[in-house]
Amino acid sequence: MKGEAWRRRIVCDPERQGGEPCIRGTRVRVAVIVASLADMRLEDVLRNYPQLSREDVRAALYYAAEASHNTLVA
Repeated sequence: MKGEAWRRRIVCDPERQGGEPCIRGTRVRVAVIVASLADMRLEDVLRNYPQLSREDVRAALYYAAEASHNTLVA
């Protein structure tokens, strides 16, 4: 995914999923995608969430990486 194009795939809407970051046009939260990848292969995640594309999953990972720079974990 070139540059920051991934940012267009992530939305935070207070009216959907309590404002949690989701993939645009879905109700799939970024946190669910990232957690799923801890236990599943990419192909399994895409099979479980057919509304997602590989680019959506990649955008979720970019978002998580960006968010981790702004979070202190002790």
